[in-house]
Amino acid sequence: MGISPQDAKKLREETGCGMMDCKHALEETGGEFEAAKEYLRKKGIAKAEKKSVRAAGEGVIGHYIHSNGKIGVLVEVRCETDFASRSDGFKQLVKDLSMHVAAMNPLAVSAEGFAPQILERERRIASESDDVLQKPENIRPKIVEGKIKKFLKDNALLEQPFVKDPNITVGDYVKQTAGKIGENVRVVRFVRIELGAEGMSVVS
Repeated sequence: MGISPQDAKKLREETGCGMMDCKHALEETGGEFEAAKEYLRKKGIAKAEKKSVRAAGEGVIGHYIHSNGKIGVLVEVRCETDFASRSDGFKQLVKDLSMHVAAMNPLAVSAEGFAPQILERERRIASESDDVLQKPENIRPKIVEGKIKKFLKDNALLEQPFVKDPNITVGDYVKQTAGKIGENVRVVRFVRIELGAEGMSVVS
C-alpha cells in the first residue's frame, strides 16, 4: 500500500525518527500507526544496545525542583559527544529522568547497583514473611526470588515503569533516545533530596 508523506510526517513528529525510517515502519506494518510506533521503538532499542559498549564521556547534569519546593533532584546522564548532549532529544530525556526520580524515589540506577547486603536483607525479610512461611517448604525459595525480582523492579530506576508512559520501563526510554540520537547513552547517578528526610546520598 502507498504511504502518504503526511502519515510519515505525523509519525516522525510523534517519535522523532527520520522520515525514511517512519515511511519504512508504516510500510512494514501495513499503515497501522500504533504498530509502526512499536516497530520504531523496537528498532531504536536494538540500535541502542549495539552502541552500549562505546565510551560515553560527554553529557549533562540535569536538575528538577518539585513545585512544592520540598523535593530536589540531580541526575548525571552521559553520551558520546557534546553535540548530542545539546540535542533536544537528549535534553528531554534528562528532564524526564529528573522528574521521574522525584516522583518514584528509586534506590539505585540499576539492579546491579544494589549492595549485596541490601539484597540479603530483602531475602531474609521475604523468607520470614507470613505469606511465604504458609507455603510448602520446597517452593519457598522460588517465591522469595520472585519477591526479590519485584523489589528490584520497584526500586531500580532503569527497571521502573516510566511515569510518562507506564507501558515501557525507564531503561527502554533511555535506549529509545540512544537509538534516535545515534549514540550510547548512560545514566550514571542521581541525588534526590526531600525536605525533612535524614541525610543525602549519591546513588549510582
